[in-house]
Amino acid sequence: MEFICYQNCSTCKKAEKWLNDHAIAYEARPIREQNPSYEELDAWSQESGLPLRRFFNTSGQQYRALGLKDKLDGMSREEQLRLLSSDGMLVKRPLLIGPGVVLVGFRPEQWEETLLK
Repeated sequence: MEFICYQNCSTCKKAEKWLNDHAIAYEARPIREQNPSYEELDAWSQESGLPLRRFFNTSGQQYRALGLKDKLDGMSREEQLRLLSSDGMLVKRPLLIGPGVVLVGFRPEQWEETLLK
């Protein structure tokens, strides 16, 4: 499993604690230094069945500064992917990626249902 996170994010810290508490092996990947690529984001969105909008960090400063709340709907998928892959701080975190697993954000119930079944 690849755990894509930001070290200063309290939600990421909670998710990492949850993974450790449940003895789930993972490799941490810092989102700021190793931003997901266009191809990765495209594949994860398709595999998860989630709309690309769900991969945006809507509570982030960068999202607000760019006024994306009002712009996303008018952007093509390609434009959204280019934007997401240009700045890790625009990507919702944490992301947990593994064989047959794409989890966006940390919702303990969803993680439990997906990982502990």
